[in-house]
Amino acid sequence: MEPVRPEYVPDAALSRAEMESLQRDIAADAAFKNGLPFDPATVTEGPLATPGAEPPTVVGVDQAFLDERAVSAVVAMRDGEVIERTHAVTPLEIPYIPGLLSFREGRSILAAFEELDATPDLALFDGSGRIHFRQAGLATHIGVCLDLPSVGVAKSLLCGRPRSSVDGLPEGARVAVEADGDVDAPDGTVIGYAVQSRQYDSGSTSINPLYVSPGHRVDAETAADLTLGLGGEYKLPEPTRLADAYADEVKSQVR
Repeated sequence: MEPVRPEYVPDAALSRAEMESLQRDIAADAAFKNGLPFDPATVTEGPLATPGAEPPTVVGVDQAFLDERAVSAVVAMRDGEVIERTHAVTPLEIPYIPGLLSFREGRSILAAFEELDATPDLALFDGSGRIHFRQAGLATHIGVCLDLPSVGVAKSLLCGRPRSSVDGLPEGARVAVEADGDVDAPDGTVIGYAVQSRQYDSGSTSINPLYVSPGHRVDAETAADLTLGLGGEYKLPEPTRLADAYADEVKSQVR
């Protein structure tokens, strides 16, 4: 799979100001509304909810790091089964800078997508989408570049404010995350959700929520629905959990 919008391929040679300007252009071109090539009910309610429809091909994307190299992993799944795994190992060209993650890791991710034979209908990224200072996190940047429906699934909140407390949420609960003064969007705009994918049945210890946001061609509510629908026995949705494991497997084999 190759970029549809090559002008948005991450370029680490740009200045910080140029990167931030490009992110604003990407956000302007992103569709934070549903433009999915499948009925979300095939994921959220099961294939039989949409008679005659095939389950979509969903890929999980995650990275690991080795010295000054990025190990990017893409795991493609259909109806709960892994159908393909690809990866790429490329040099890291810039250090980590909050808000500019896609310029550090994006080329490696795109290289892994180039090895993919399957045609994905949806990608879940370990990172943010619209929950981003300029509404163009990793899932948005790569999603727009590939014109691929995408969702960002982050383990921590980069920016924005939850509408209410996210402490000790019950399993399946969600809390809207709104734009605040740190986000290039009107104050109060819903840019994603804190999603409680798993929770302990009892006790004083609780599991933190995931921070889910639309990347491209998905709205915020549907992004949360899909993340929950793609869950397994663990906190992370299965596609990104398996991509995380595959990235670590590749890392252990690379020298």
